[in-house]
This record gives sequence, structure tokens and C-alpha cells, in this order.
Amino acid sequence: MSFHYVNTRLLINNEWQDAADGRTLAVTNPATGQEIGRVAHASVTDLDKALAATQKGFEIWRATSVVERQRVMREAAGLLRARADEIARLMTLEQGKPLAEARGEIMSCAAMTEWFADEGRRVHGRIVPGSNTASHQMVLKQPIGPVAAFTPWNFPINQIARKIGPALATGCSFLCKAPEETPASPAAFLQCFVDAGLPPGVVGLVYGDPAEISDYVIAHPVIRFVTFTGSTAVGKHLSAKAGAHMKKVVMELGGHAPVIVAEDADVEVAVKAIAAAKYRNAGQVCIAPTRFLVHESLAKDFQTAYVAFSEGLKVGDGLNVDTKVGPLVNERRLQAMETIMADIEAKGGEVVTGGHRIGDVGNFFAPTLVVNPSMDSMLFNEEPFGPIAGLRTFRQLDEAIVEANRLNYGLSAYAFTRSFKNVQTLAERVETGMLWVNQPAAPTGDLPFGGVKDSGLGSEGGHEALEEHLISKVVAVTGI
Repeated sequence: MSFHYVNTRLLINNEWQDAADGRTLAVTNPATGQEIGRVAHASVTDLDKALAATQKGFEIWRATSVVERQRVMREAAGLLRARADEIARLMTLEQGKPLAEARGEIMSCAAMTEWFADEGRRVHGRIVPGSNTASHQMVLKQPIGPVAAFTPWNFPINQIARKIGPALATGCSFLCKAPEETPASPAAFLQCFVDAGLPPGVVGLVYGDPAEISDYVIAHPVIRFVTFTGSTAVGKHLSAKAGAHMKKVVMELGGHAPVIVAEDADVEVAVKAIAAAKYRNAGQVCIAPTRFLVHESLAKDFQTAYVAFSEGLKVGDGLNVDTKVGPLVNERRLQAMETIMADIEAKGGEVVTGGHRIGDVGNFFAPTLVVNPSMDSMLFNEEPFGPIAGLRTFRQLDEAIVEANRLNYGLSAYAFTRSFKNVQTLAERVETGMLWVNQPAAPTGDLPFGGVKDSGLGSEGGHEALEEHLISKVVAVTGI
């Protein structure tokens, strides 16, 4: 693969193809606003071809030994590592994140793919004693069937890796509708599986109109499982579509992560961890911290250190080696940040750093902290999905826990304390799928990844993710 940006086609039956009607969409570099390539726009004709291939691929892959599945997946992970520098450049060109972040994403996905490959060998059924010696009862674990995956642009490879890993490890085929904003890096990722020897049809990749593709693919009889990462509103919509056809779903949806900095916290540790987590990928992260709840005795020191950290970050083109925060992915995200700041101005809150667009070329927004935003502000109620955070103080830990649980999100939360009693209290009472204490989020393949309440259903990590892709079949035999 060359280092220049490439046009992206559809992957159907292990072949890269133009759309049947020749349609394409523009791909834009968010750092410059310039078109850098095109991506094929699938029609229903293309979707029919892809779905037929996915069904044939499933019949082949489900009958493939688990040892061979492991070999192919591990080979794909090795190819991904070998191509990391080239694929990272594609990702930065189309998504904007700094090259170091892009490469880190790729390497973590290689490790995740290997973990799922190995864990697939540990999928076991069981023998259940019968009521008499002539009765034999078994519970078999079998793949649920072809998977339809819908993935977002903020982590173009990571979000596919979380879905393709458990699918392939359990014997399912996998059809992905990846983001039109960032098509080339997912294509390069799936090429690794093709080159590793995955049979035709086991993986497929399409792009086009999201609503058209989801409507058609979710309802199609070939698909038995639907997985989506994105907004809560869209997730509920897709879940309803899948439910109408009795299809299983895993939904990784929006978040609004609280950060509780307890009275006994180490402020230096807290600022370093939480600021890095906030500004990763320009804040375009579903588990990004947003509501900073800081004990009143630490608020001044926390604010001073956080502002210093924020103002020391280099914002710019992700291709520049000294860039720490890249652009937002598109103009819509930039406008969303400006709407949040206009709401702050109208409802109250002190902007102590940032709060504005940077330059007039590209989608750059300054790292931002707002102190004492109104409780009814957009910032403290709606997922910002950008580099803006708000800080409010508390006196008692109970106050912070009540605020942490106030919203109907429950994906990720953070806490800083040196008290094990506090850790126990927070672990029991904070309503979240993941709680990170004295550290930024560090999700890996062997940990469950998912939320509660409006933040989703099911898990995309750990052994739990494999279980999502399996059905339990009872086989009872007597008289033999």
C-alpha cells in the first residue's frame, strides 16, 4: 500500500468493487477542508450481492475448525502490525487524529484481534446429567449467524475490531457498514483479513446512505445479529428495527462520563489522567470525561493545573509530529461546539480556557474548560463529543454520586481517591458500565465494554462478547 490517500471501493466476496451504478461520495481532510478522495456508494443491487456472499461465507466459516479460525485471525493481526504506519497515515488524513493516536489505535486492534482469536478456542458447551443412565444431554454453543455491523468515524478501525473479533472467533460471518467520512482505513483493516486467507464472503464492507443501508440490511433474512456504535437516538431506532424481526442486538451508545475527584485525591494524578482522556481524539470519544465533579477544597488547584495542561497542548494537523489535538471530523461537529458555547453564554458559566474556534481553515476547536456551568446547560446534559468540559464542586461524596447518576447515560465514569472505602462506595453506587479509578480509560479485548441505561445493551469485550454471538442448543438423546 502506498502512502497517498486511495479511493475506497466495496468489499464483496473478497473482491473490491465499484458500486453497481457508479455512484461515489467525497472524502474530506478535516484539517484542510479539501477533498482527498472518493468512496463507493452502495445501491440495493450491491447490498443484495453482499448479503448473498455473507450467507455463503457463513456456511463456510461455521464449518471451519477453531484452530484454522485462530490461525487466520492471528495472521491478520500480524499484517495489521506490519502495515500500521501506512494505515495510520490514511486514518489521520481522513479522520484528523494525530498520527501517534492513529498508530496506537491500530496496534491495540491487532492485540484485540489476537485475544479474540485465542479466546475462540475456549468456547465450550457442557454435558448435563440425564434422569436415567440411558439419557444423554448436551448443551452445544453454535454461532448465531451472519452479523451486520454499523460503525462510526471516531475510531474507524477500533470500532470494527471490537465487532469483528468476537464474530469471527465464534464462526459468524460479518458484513460492515463503515463510515463514509473515514472509509480508507477500515478498508485497509479488512484487507488484512482477506490477505490472511479468510474465505470469500466471510467479511464484507459497504458504504452509502446510512438509513437506506440499515433499513435494508437489518430487515434482510440473511442477517441474524445487529451491532451498532453511535448515538443513543440512532441506537434505539436500529434496535426497534431489529426487534421487529426478532434479531439480537448489541448497542454501544452515547455517554456523558462524570469525573469524581474526592477530597483525598491526588490532584496532579487526576489532572494528568483526565485531561489526556478528555482531549484524546479531540474529545470525540464516547467514554470521554465531561462533567468534572471536584471537591470544593481541591477545585482551585485542579482548575489551575487543568488550564495549564490545556493551554500547553498543540492543536493542529494530525500529520505534524508535535500535534496533540487534531481537528474535529467535520463542520457539523464544529458548529455543535459553537452551539454549546452559545448556550453557556446564555445560561451562565465561566470560560476559563478555550471556548472558540481556531483559525478559519479546518475544523479546529480550542481545548475548553467551563467552570460552574448551569445545571440545565447543554454541556451538563447532552454529550458534547468534542474538547469541552465543565467543572462544578461538591462538599459530600453523596452529592457527587447523585449528580453522576442524574443523567440517563451510564457508559463510563472516572474517580480519583486514595481511600479504599470510597472506591467500594463508588463501585457499588455509580451507575455505569465501566468505572476507571485513578487512571484514564484503558479498555482492552479481555474486558467487557458496554454501558447501562441509555448507553447501550450487551458487551463488545471480554468473554461476554463471544457469548453475545452464540446460541445454546440442547441435544438430548436416549435409547442409544
